[in-house]
Amino acid sequence: MASAAEQLAANLNMGVFSKATELKQRIWFTLGALIVYRLGTYIPLPGVDASVMNEMMSQHGGGILGMFDMFTGGALRRMTIFALNIMPYISASIIVQLMTSAIPTLEALKKEGESGRKKLNQYTRYLTVLIATFQSYGIAVGLESMHGSFGTAVIDPGLFFRFSAVITLVGGTMFLMWIGEQITARGIGNGQSLIIMAGIVANLPSAFASMLELGRTGALSPFFILFFVVIAVATITVIVFVERAQRRIPVQYPKRQVGNRMFGGDTTHIPLKINTSGVIPPIFASSILLIPATIAGFATNAPGWVQWIAGQLAHGQPLYLALYAFMIIFFSYFYTSVVFNPEETADNLKKYGGFIPGIRPGSATADYFDRILTRLTTVGGIYLVIICLLPEVLITDYGLPFYFGGTSILIVVSVTMDTVTQVQSHLIAHQYEGLMRKARPKGRR
Repeated sequence: MASAAEQLAANLNMGVFSKATELKQRIWFTLGALIVYRLGTYIPLPGVDASVMNEMMSQHGGGILGMFDMFTGGALRRMTIFALNIMPYISASIIVQLMTSAIPTLEALKKEGESGRKKLNQYTRYLTVLIATFQSYGIAVGLESMHGSFGTAVIDPGLFFRFSAVITLVGGTMFLMWIGEQITARGIGNGQSLIIMAGIVANLPSAFASMLELGRTGALSPFFILFFVVIAVATITVIVFVERAQRRIPVQYPKRQVGNRMFGGDTTHIPLKINTSGVIPPIFASSILLIPATIAGFATNAPGWVQWIAGQLAHGQPLYLALYAFMIIFFSYFYTSVVFNPEETADNLKKYGGFIPGIRPGSATADYFDRILTRLTTVGGIYLVIICLLPEVLITDYGLPFYFGGTSILIVVSVTMDTVTQVQSHLIAHQYEGLMRKARPKGRR
């Protein structure tokens, strides 16, 4: 992390950044889009008394609702037009990817290239609308049943309020989905991940102030606060180390003669990360747990079995921890299988004459990749479970804000590292283009 920052500072001192016009435009576009997102988290949902919702979150925000509010950047607590954030889009992406592996027609679309990906993205958008509509209607019904010391949450309940709430919340989700796609295409970093990270980072100061307030009132001892800071720094260090760790598979290409010239004979490697899936499994697992719990958390007058589900899915409960750990490991294997295909990689190596020393080309190479990837994914899944579940004990027992959880720290650190890497890639590409222009003979274009 320090070397990346030093390299970025060196590039800035060399004046490269001032000349990289495209990179500056991408950074400004990303910042502008995130500012628009943050402004939207303060636009209230029409017809809702936000003070009642804030009171509700203060009383019952220690469960799944508090985690949902963390991902939305406080938009749920304020009940704004971005209260759903982009969680429906993430859930739709999960379902489409699962269906791609199970339905041959969708699998064929995936292999068609750019046209197939566009169709799958379109299906994901349609499914996002359905999921957002379902969740929005549940929120609207739940709001009508809320009562606080200031009165009812909904000023004028009825069919019109439900219709307007669904339209507003679904529109907010689709707008955020569009902003995320625009950041990915025209900005820096992954748009969806940056939106989630922006919500978490924006509330970190208030979360830290809340922890200090607990220390001032005596609810937390100064020793515990110091201990927690040490644990947080150690967690960040472990995340940076593991996310940069790689298993390098050596690959050799034999020499071949074309005419009077020799080609090949190179030795390279294929880098396999310990955590190939990155931050995707915790986000996917959280979004899956949020789907059934959204309505259950809002419905105060729901049947007993619904309240039981809401209670079991609260933070620190054995069922929640077990499901969370299982989903993290499952999505670690699933997403790794999506982004890395051992058979396809082995076929590509065989096609271009590459081979792994001591391994026969073809199926033996694919089996070798599969064995290595399975071991790495097992270690990566266990690492994610430890990082995400250990802080749950502190959150549950000591009432710390969710913003200090393992999932939030993992998202912030991973997205920051990915964004810095992309900035460096643009700077290196700009340097390379400048060197090529200088080395080009005069009079030639």
